[in-house]
Amino acid sequence: MRELLDQKVQAQSLVDAVTERIEAAIISGALEPGSRLSEQALAASLGVSRGPLREAIRRLEGRKLLQRTPNIGVRVAALSLKDLNEVLQVREALEGMAAALAATHMTDAEVTALKGLLDKHGQQKSVQEGKGYYQESKDFDFHFRIVTGSRNERLIEMLMGDLYHLLRIYRYKSSTKPGRAQQALHEHEDIVAAIASRDPAAAEQKMRQHLRNARVYVEEQLAAEAAAAPTPGAAKSAPAAARVRSLDAPAAARRR
Repeated sequence: MRELLDQKVQAQSLVDAVTERIEAAIISGALEPGSRLSEQALAASLGVSRGPLREAIRRLEGRKLLQRTPNIGVRVAALSLKDLNEVLQVREALEGMAAALAATHMTDAEVTALKGLLDKHGQQKSVQEGKGYYQESKDFDFHFRIVTGSRNERLIEMLMGDLYHLLRIYRYKSSTKPGRAQQALHEHEDIVAAIASRDPAAAEQKMRQHLRNARVYVEEQLAAEAAAAPTPGAAKSAPAAARVRSLDAPAAARRR
């Protein structure tokens, strides 16, 4: 999805459009976790002035997708693999609970709309080709709808708070594993079927299994990181956050 940063933004609500474009680039991995943003390069890639771009960056800082460090600049937010694995373990338990509650509280109309959303997801070319499963935020996000459908305000606050947008990055990454995109869609359909049957236990079980399967990607990355760790006495490798691609060069020059 590198092309997200190489298409000129059309005039509409310019700040909204720029924000959505950069957010999509972050979620898709076109802008990698830990990488530094260059306002000049981004403005040129998107065909906008610095004003709308800076407002978009401020919005994304508010969503915890970007982090600003004094005297360094703005970087894409990142979690260590260990932290991410722990967060995903907690998410599995909480979203399992949310699915169980949604089976009780979601209206028939909401369940029907959820099925319609999955139909749209299934039409994505990237899903059909098994290259990735991208979901826009909020109402276009399957997980967001189920969590809000739980009708539990504390649960919604915990799952849709600071980490919601950041976790979308890693959710998309796991979907790019060969075969995972279509598998994830089928798992979503199984969850909706359990909710539609008003079976809280089955809905929770299906959701927890779905999130457990998604976490396999992170566990594989952790295992690879451990295997690559230096032996005792060897020179320490550079931190993962330092091994990122700079965004100082124009986006078109960094196409994969």
